[in-house]
Amino acid sequence: MELHLAGKRALVTGGSKGIGRASAEVMAEEGCDVILVARDPAALEEAAVAVRARRQVRVEVIAADLSQQSEVERVAAAVGAIDILVNNAGSIPPGNLLAVDDATLRAAWDLKVFGFISLCRALYPVLKTRQGVVVNVIGAAGETFDPGYIAGVAGNAGLMAFTRALGRGAHGDGVRAVAINPGPVATARLERLLRHRAAAELGNADRWLELCKCMPYGRPAQPEEIGAAVAFLASPRSAYTNGTVLTINGGP
Repeated sequence: MELHLAGKRALVTGGSKGIGRASAEVMAEEGCDVILVARDPAALEEAAVAVRARRQVRVEVIAADLSQQSEVERVAAAVGAIDILVNNAGSIPPGNLLAVDDATLRAAWDLKVFGFISLCRALYPVLKTRQGVVVNVIGAAGETFDPGYIAGVAGNAGLMAFTRALGRGAHGDGVRAVAINPGPVATARLERLLRHRAAAELGNADRWLELCKCMPYGRPAQPEEIGAAVAFLASPRSAYTNGTVLTINGGP
């Protein structure tokens, strides 16, 4: 399906690996120029080479720590006009209420929660002039209420509500706001989470692959499967989709 993304410009945070990189690759295949933002300059350059290999589109990189408001403002000033904002940066550590202290929770939310919201705020005026789209890649934990991932559950649920509230008002400005809640995705972060769970449930972190057998289809999603959904929701093909949170978890 032609997504009509050619000539558009997308900013992808957490764009150096995983879902962010996969999303950028899919959009590049559709002819979309992309700007990749992440903390590690070397990883960004490696990702940029891979994205350019998909199609001859313009790929820019910005190394930034979006947990810092000054960095959010710097990125917003540097990117100029964009049509699509994909918020994907950040991860929240596992643990129950007593295991995650305030400092850990605040540091994680500064990037995953406040980073999403702050970048939306900083770039909304630009998106408004171009009838742009916000795609927040959040996470299915906000729907599962796992007490062993309580900081992630609360943060993700907050971002789900934020996306719905943003979308409810954005249509008046010609802007759309949507979100994706991926379930397990084959990334380095998933391995870390499964190792933590395997240590707690199976007594051995190295048995984490056994937990994948219990997933739908016996495997996690591939990053490209989520990236394809990001590209579709960001495209004019999905022009009437707004304030929606799409769960992609294999249907457990």
